[in-house]
Amino acid sequence: MASPEIPLDGGNASSFVVRRGDTVRKPWATSTNSVQRLLEHLRARVGDLVPEPLGKDDHGRQVLEFVPGIEAIDELPLDAADLERVGASIRALHEAAASFPRNETDAWTTAMRRPGDELICHNDLAPWNLIRSPERWTFIDWDGAGPTTRIADLAYAARAFAQLDHDHELPDSLALLRTFLDGYAASADDRDALAPAMIERAEAMRDLLIGSITTGVEPWASMAVSGHGDYWMRAAAHLRGHAAEIQNGIR
Repeated sequence: MASPEIPLDGGNASSFVVRRGDTVRKPWATSTNSVQRLLEHLRARVGDLVPEPLGKDDHGRQVLEFVPGIEAIDELPLDAADLERVGASIRALHEAAASFPRNETDAWTTAMRRPGDELICHNDLAPWNLIRSPERWTFIDWDGAGPTTRIADLAYAARAFAQLDHDHELPDSLALLRTFLDGYAASADDRDALAPAMIERAEAMRDLLIGSITTGVEPWASMAVSGHGDYWMRAAAHLRGHAAEIQNGIR
């Protein structure tokens, strides 16, 4: 008897996602071939840091392994050792992505504006996409992977894991941020570029959400009016208002 299909909740930008046995089934998108090829490339280099792609099922859906564990967002703030591990894990992903061979048939579905095309990256490396268990840590939900820059991908992740926003005390967030960057082995140039990149990524997310109210593009339009638009407006303003303090606090 086939395993029952259980709807999976928790994602803001995913729909019609189900668990079936030890697998996850999602709609097949125009970018799925490229995303699965990227995951295969990364798994050969970083192992369980990414989920295993398992092709297409009889209903035309993409299939990936189901990764059990707890979302890191439910355990924030992470302690120093775990933050360093997150930073080191993202460094490993970036180094592995640098050798990904692109081809003319690649298609990517990236919602936010692209700051460049240096690397093919996740674009949403954040606590809500990190599953942790005693056996493994895995970044999930790679459907939005696509061209960006290493520093943009790093900045987006660093802001999220350091809880660098209007809801948290700046000195506390800066301490978390320094630990995260130490784990990444961030260079002086990385640190100099980080605050402007965090502002750019936060404003890109803000603009995506607020713009979707007019365009009606989902799921962003619904997210914008359910609190995410307000959050990213305030987060972007917080970063811009404290840019000098952030820059000085991580050098």
